[in-house]
Amino acid sequence: MPVEATSYRPLTSAEIEQLEARGCTAQVWQNVEVAEKFDPSRLRDVTFSGNVRLGKLEGSVDCGNGVEKPAGVYGTYLADCIVGDGVRIANIGSHIANYSIGAGACIEDVGTLATGADATFGNGVEVEALNEGGGREVTLFNELSAQFAYLQCLVRWRPKLTERLDNLANAAANQAHGNRGTIGPAARVLSVARIVDVNIGASAVVRGAASLENGTILSTTEAPTLVGAGVLAKGFIVAEGSSVDEGAILSNTFVGQGCQIGKQFSAEASLFFANCEGFHGEACSLFAGPYTVSHHKSTLLIAGLMSFYNAGSGTNQSNHMYKLGPVHEGKLERGCKTGSFSYLMWPCRVGPFSVVLGKHSGTFDTRDFPFSHIGANAQGHCEMVPGLYLSTVGTVRDGAKWPARDRRKSIVKRDIIDFDIFSPLTVGRMLRGSEKLSQTYETADRSQDVVKLDGAEVRRVLLRKSIKFYQAGIELYLEDRLVQRYQTAGDQDPAAVHADAVFSEDWIDLAGQMMPQKRFEQLCDRLESGAIDSVDQLQTELATIHATYAQDEWAWVAWAYQKHFGKSPAEMTADDWQAAADSLRQKRSKFLNLVLGDASKEFNKITRTGFGVSGDDSEAEADFTAVRGTMDENKFVKQMRQQIDELVGADASSK
Repeated sequence: MPVEATSYRPLTSAEIEQLEARGCTAQVWQNVEVAEKFDPSRLRDVTFSGNVRLGKLEGSVDCGNGVEKPAGVYGTYLADCIVGDGVRIANIGSHIANYSIGAGACIEDVGTLATGADATFGNGVEVEALNEGGGREVTLFNELSAQFAYLQCLVRWRPKLTERLDNLANAAANQAHGNRGTIGPAARVLSVARIVDVNIGASAVVRGAASLENGTILSTTEAPTLVGAGVLAKGFIVAEGSSVDEGAILSNTFVGQGCQIGKQFSAEASLFFANCEGFHGEACSLFAGPYTVSHHKSTLLIAGLMSFYNAGSGTNQSNHMYKLGPVHEGKLERGCKTGSFSYLMWPCRVGPFSVVLGKHSGTFDTRDFPFSHIGANAQGHCEMVPGLYLSTVGTVRDGAKWPARDRRKSIVKRDIIDFDIFSPLTVGRMLRGSEKLSQTYETADRSQDVVKLDGAEVRRVLLRKSIKFYQAGIELYLEDRLVQRYQTAGDQDPAAVHADAVFSEDWIDLAGQMMPQKRFEQLCDRLESGAIDSVDQLQTELATIHATYAQDEWAWVAWAYQKHFGKSPAEMTADDWQAAADSLRQKRSKFLNLVLGDASKEFNKITRTGFGVSGDDSEAEADFTAVRGTMDENKFVKQMRQQIDELVGADASSK
């Protein structure tokens, strides 16, 4: 809320005369109150309607691009408004009605800025996320997080839980309802045609938007929010530190913290959480978990759940599988990518960190086969190579880039994010996938060229290779966590599982936050029982679960290590721990060399095709080097080689 002056007083007769001489009028001058040391020369051509309060109009205001202009009110119709200290309002085409305007705000060249009776400011809007036919509605409110939305949207098999979450969301949304809008301190609202029933936070910049209706622009000094040129938005909330610009269109849509939406991107009935990016394309009933990215034209993301996702150009999905309307939905689990002009017929579910290419006319469920290549043959059938992307340079880079690209600057970061690529979630899937592959290899008819796995086709000759991919990934992860545990245990027993740790064989991903299935069920139980009875309490509970990630992970690793290697960490001797460390160095060195081998493809002769177009091969190589650099100079390659050298040195010193 804007900061009001400590006291107000009526205008004096002399001040009224000065104001009238400067073209100002009022329906009732007695309804206009001002702060002490009021300066009538700071107003010109102002019409007052209803009850209006004016703060100290002194000094200058930052109006953007380094331009300072005098505080004051010029060319404006003010109706039932409170204007804070040091505000500049100028050139209002129609009126400003029912707004509290914070200190240091600047409002210029605006057509209409008004709030009607019982405005909701986007709070309480129901978004038909994930399923365009309805049934998974998420209620918008200012404090909405990816985890709350996941619970409300996806856990529909527990109707009591859904009822409780609906009540919590509505209670939070109702707190934002009111008859007066707010423009936060130091906000800048410039060259906007129409703003109706919109709250605008501190230090926000709203510049050149076309029309904003029934929404909230959350913003803070630490994380200012931008709503820019040509934006059309209705029924929306945009969170702190985000940018919605360049002709974007939002309808019944939530944009979370640190997001970037622009270049004529269109979103309807969609949710975007932390650090998402949407340019050029279109989204409908999309549940975009953290780091969902779409940069290309002709890309339609519809009725899907995804996170840490990258959509290639022309990516499309269909939610009309049968004839009862757009009621189907799909799930691309964390870290997936879709190639150019890929097409998916929902319902489908794709396992984590997989790459989807081609036009798929059938449905499949590859959740137990992460890091897979998912292609489509000429008939549109899914062809899978399980585990192909376990040791690619792209997978390793993903793990490093996401934490580094967290744009959230707010003190409170609502979405909880676990960034690990290798985790009980993904490695648990690899364990299941490896078992399925082994069973299929043992039972499949040797005369078959292709076998079926959960709706996907796999060439029989690739089964053993894929098993090896998964076995290598499983062992690398388990030994890494084992050695890490030993090195950080200090005087404690490294094999000990924390008394408060929770073990579940299965882990789940709540739109960016991973946890054991049992913790998830306990969370749902507490919500249903009323032990968690507010949005703030739920957020605290989720943060507590997040803080237990490491101890829960170790409980899982101890179980999985015994399952895979046949020996519990509790049974291991000092020699066993040392053997595990030696084994890990060898596996990690092999893994990094495979990643380097994949990276080297970026520097081979084929990649240089098109460089040095006017010269011979030597000039092509020189041109490529001038533009792309050499493999030896590449930052990522240097890091990989340094890690390999450290492993080799450690291995030599241990012998």
